[in-house]
Amino acid sequence: MANPMYGSGPLRSRGSFGDRRNASSSDEIQLRIDPVHGDLDEEIDGLHSRVRLLKGVAQEINSEAKFQNDFLNQLQMTLMKAQAGVKNNMRRMNKSIIQQGSNHIVHVVLFALLCFFVVYLLSKFSRR
Repeated sequence: MANPMYGSGPLRSRGSFGDRRNASSSDEIQLRIDPVHGDLDEEIDGLHSRVRLLKGVAQEINSEAKFQNDFLNQLQMTLMKAQAGVKNNMRRMNKSIIQQGSNHIVHVVLFALLCFFVVYLLSKFSRR
């Protein structure tokens, strides 16, 4: 049968048994450790080392996230500058096309038709 002083587990707070008035007036919690479970210190040390390892991993993740956030901000700024440059160049091209009039477009279309006609004639005469 389990000892009522220790209960079913190895640790019990003093507030869970005995005089409750005494436990509530004190800010300290007293623990009684079952001598059968003396390897708790080893488990606590193991958990402590794992917590330290997890803390290191969390700090590494935090620094990587900050680095990537800064990189994305720089990339966004670069894209905004590139977009502004393209917009300015398109504006300049539109102005030059308007200033030169529609003759420029007519010349391009005529050149394309001439090239098509030359290729057509070459293919027609090469069959014979």
